[in-house]
Amino acid sequence: MKVGKKGKAAPHAAYIVREGQYAKRLERGEKLEATEAGNMPAWAKAQPQQFWRAADVFERVNGTAYREMEIALPRELEPTQRAELVRAFVRQEIGEHHAYQWAIHTPNAADGGEQPHVHLMFSERQCDGIDRDPDQYFKRYNAKAPEKGGARKGYGPSAGKTLTAAERATELKALRERWEVLCNEHLKMAGHGQRIDMRSNAERGIKLAPERKQLPSEWRGRGKAKVIELRAARKDAFNAHRELANVVPNVKAEIISLEAERQKRAQAAQKPQGSDPRSRYHPENIAARKAQEQAAEQQAQADLAQKQAQRTQRIEAEKAAVEVKRTVQAHSPTPQPVRPPVARLDPAEAEKQRLSRMTSAELAEEICRRQLPSVDSLIEQDRQVMASMAKRRELHKQQEAAKAFVRKAEQAVDAWREKHPLKVKMHDAGMFRSAELLQLEQQAEQGQQTLKTLQAKSRAVSEKDEQLRRQARSCVIMAQSDDREELEKLEQLRQEKARQERAAAVARRELEAVPKDFRSMAASREAKAFGWSDRGGKWQATPEPLKQLIDSYNASPKEVRVAVLARLTTDKASSQQLRKLLDTQKANYRENDQGMSR
Repeated sequence: MKVGKKGKAAPHAAYIVREGQYAKRLERGEKLEATEAGNMPAWAKAQPQQFWRAADVFERVNGTAYREMEIALPRELEPTQRAELVRAFVRQEIGEHHAYQWAIHTPNAADGGEQPHVHLMFSERQCDGIDRDPDQYFKRYNAKAPEKGGARKGYGPSAGKTLTAAERATELKALRERWEVLCNEHLKMAGHGQRIDMRSNAERGIKLAPERKQLPSEWRGRGKAKVIELRAARKDAFNAHRELANVVPNVKAEIISLEAERQKRAQAAQKPQGSDPRSRYHPENIAARKAQEQAAEQQAQADLAQKQAQRTQRIEAEKAAVEVKRTVQAHSPTPQPVRPPVARLDPAEAEKQRLSRMTSAELAEEICRRQLPSVDSLIEQDRQVMASMAKRRELHKQQEAAKAFVRKAEQAVDAWREKHPLKVKMHDAGMFRSAELLQLEQQAEQGQQTLKTLQAKSRAVSEKDEQLRRQARSCVIMAQSDDREELEKLEQLRQEKARQERAAAVARRELEAVPKDFRSMAASREAKAFGWSDRGGKWQATPEPLKQLIDSYNASPKEVRVAVLARLTTDKASSQQLRKLLDTQKANYRENDQGMSR
């Protein structure tokens, strides 16, 4: 149930009937099954769009221009049957009191089938038979002079009342219950066994998560994947920037330092060469370096030639050995050893191993894939139950025909009595017996007897149908017992896997936090922060190996510190050892600290 504000009625009406800018949706393949408008004022009967435009223009600023019900329709029904179901619901809920317009859309669902639903718009203004102009129609209602004021506002049993949120929820629940009854009646008349249920899966006792509502087409498929990929890339860039800020606290200072060093090297390169014998660019030093490079290149070529010669000799020796072995085998063939047959796993054991290798998410998908159909749906598919249902429908048709015959016969008797009052008096007094009246009364009595017989048969068939349904339910429950036990075992395995994955994630996060914790601890020690002086409680609680590692780290240059942190990030064994030391320091400090750290 939705509420439309002033200015939204006409655009939304054009949207549901696919007019104006929304007509292009029909060209792209969307379906508009049916549309209908009713209870419109005289000035809007030809064009319902004028009514909604007038609602946007003349409705009060804080008024409700329209209300809308968006209702999912069963895909089992035919388009004409769905339209008839909507018309019955409109007659039941809207009646002749409110102007309305509805349209049935049939887009494609996520599973590739149809997803029929109806948009039902209606005005809160109650039609009272008075022909008003548009500006007068939407004025405030005048109870003393209705012909002077506007149409009365209010919808449903709560018209004119101020309801709390709980009362509105109760009223909406009652509306859904009425829709459930009406929709199931139409499914039954159409001969379908499926039924809808307004309750949630949790209320029905079904251990199955509800399906997520499909978002617009731009958010589905590749569009959603692109958005997720963009968000992941943005998150990685942010993390990289934060890590860079941690490793190089003052990026601007580093850039200035590097630029100064580059300028110094450029100035050194521009100095006249050959003036200082110690200079790198002195001619003698350049000649010496070229000679060393040539000697190194010659040595590398000699080493390469020697390796190639050794490789050639090894290959020739291997070829000769293979040739000798082939000759010996040709003269004295040896029987090939018989390999024992490879033991094949039992299918049940193989399935058990496959499930044990799955993650909790994969097990959840497996459970959904193995989800059993509901017991009620299987009961409706039982042959005996289907035959019983067909028999009940046939008896229902016969009873309706018998009721119609009885009504027609009784109406004929009443019509004859009204047409011949004098003969009726004589007939009732016993003075005259009318053969025609006797025949009509006999036909009515025969119809009553036939109706009673059909009703008795219907009760017997209903009792038999209930018995068949109980038997079918027992059979279905017994047939599904093993599968349900398997599903329960899979659920237990999924919960255990989820617990293990959570524990592994916690351990992984602890190891990933080791470089950050160690760097923070070393920085505190280097800055002689509170508790980290030589006599501080935190430093005294630090194990001796960790003390040595912190002092060594602080005494190292910046490049070595970066290398140490990188090793802690990549080396799992070192991270685990350091994690134990860090945990030991925290435990010792919690045990010994009495608030006296310096």
